[in-house]
Amino acid sequence: MLSHRAMWRRGRAGRVQPGECYHLYPRCVYDSFTEHQLPEILRMPLQSLCLQIKSLKLGSISEFLSRALQSPEILAVQNAIEYLKTIGALDENENLTILGRHLAVLPMEPKLGKMLIFGVIFNCLDPILTIVAGLTVRCPFLTPSDKKDLAQAAKSQFSHDYSDHLAIVRAYDSWKDAEIDNAGHEYCWKNFLSPQSMKVIEALRVEFLSLLKDIGLVDRNMSSCNAWSYDMYLIRAAICYGLYPGICSVVHKDKSFSLKTTDDGKVLLHSNSVNARESRIPYPWLVFNEKIKVNSVFLRDSTAVPDSVVLLFGGRISKGDTDGHLKMSGGYLEFFVKPAVADMYQSIRKDLDRLIHSKLQFPQMSIHSFHELLFAIRLLICNEKCEGKFVFSCQLLKPSIMALQHALVSRTNSGPGGDNTKGQLQTLLTRAGYGAPFYTTTQLKNNQFRATVEFNGVQIMGQPYSNKKNAEKDAAAEALQWLMGRIQTGNEDINHMTMLLKKRKTDHN
Repeated sequence: MLSHRAMWRRGRAGRVQPGECYHLYPRCVYDSFTEHQLPEILRMPLQSLCLQIKSLKLGSISEFLSRALQSPEILAVQNAIEYLKTIGALDENENLTILGRHLAVLPMEPKLGKMLIFGVIFNCLDPILTIVAGLTVRCPFLTPSDKKDLAQAAKSQFSHDYSDHLAIVRAYDSWKDAEIDNAGHEYCWKNFLSPQSMKVIEALRVEFLSLLKDIGLVDRNMSSCNAWSYDMYLIRAAICYGLYPGICSVVHKDKSFSLKTTDDGKVLLHSNSVNARESRIPYPWLVFNEKIKVNSVFLRDSTAVPDSVVLLFGGRISKGDTDGHLKMSGGYLEFFVKPAVADMYQSIRKDLDRLIHSKLQFPQMSIHSFHELLFAIRLLICNEKCEGKFVFSCQLLKPSIMALQHALVSRTNSGPGGDNTKGQLQTLLTRAGYGAPFYTTTQLKNNQFRATVEFNGVQIMGQPYSNKKNAEKDAAAEALQWLMGRIQTGNEDINHMTMLLKKRKTDHN
């Protein structure tokens, strides 16, 4: 609410005849209102605007926006450009790619346009139309304050596979079936769904489909576009393809789990998410469309995905420090697999990128000639066991710790790519299948702090430091050095370390 709008409302009350205007807020709130609304360029997401600038050939994005009367912050512009590079809409020289050219003509967020394009290419368009439309409008699931439990139970019946987005698909399809019998409104009432939102989703689906036909990605024969629309594995891959790099890791504990993103650290699930009711998510990753910050950062909607989906449909893959080590997002996402498996993923990913590029260049091209590649992709994503943790073999555990030794430059400083010793220790333990470390810090008489880190019954104490944070980092560094020392001793080094980690706490009493 703005002060000038409040004044305008007050003026309307007495314009035709004497009247009164009531404002339901105290004077202190009114005094805090801004006089005028921020310009739209400072309020809107910049990704779509950046694509428009490049599609109109207006030169450098940063230089063009800097000439605005009230230009966006430089950091916001740089973040938007980096995001477009990450999703493949811009190349390293800030030029539009073939994908970027298609996204520029779709009147929606680039990530949602990218998801639609995936649905077209991989013949699963119908559910993707529903998901994109559902993410464009207000959430169709209603949560009355006096019936939260009933509303959550109603929503849960639409998702038994750890996905808010698939819940939208099932809710819409069930509503459409009810509409055939003229029972759509009653169905919404019983299942805490918004009839208005369902109608808007239906209208947006028609509009988006028309746009795809206009730009030539969809021809008049719709049957081929939905040949795999009932393949839930492929739909989950489409969600990841569109929402990446909106991804967080699932860190499993004994009876619970926590979530972490590269930008925000620890995050929480919004209470309206179907995943918020789960005590365990048997996947290592969640992709999300939106996050909000109210004291803590909350993920409003999410879908669980396995490693294979992230590797094939996420960002660029690069080789790590050792054989079988793959990295994404500048090293924030890491995967350790057998070297032959790593080579296979990189090879399939190159072929997949080539297929998508060819299909975007020649929309009428049939993908049946790529049947072997498509069969291999589906085999990978549907046969993964999804144990919800990284699985290290004995051959891979030792190199991963040795890589940490080279990265351990400082015992207390942190930097990009995981230089923080606490993060390194937790990464090592959780990816080896163990619980996260626990820190206990005591204040000494000289006002310094000394921390002790505990994991799987092992307790290691660090050196005193002037603040609690550095004391915990030093304890983590001591633990890493201890683990490395154990690995480098004897012929049974790996097995010996595994046994040490698996000891119960009672063994050390």
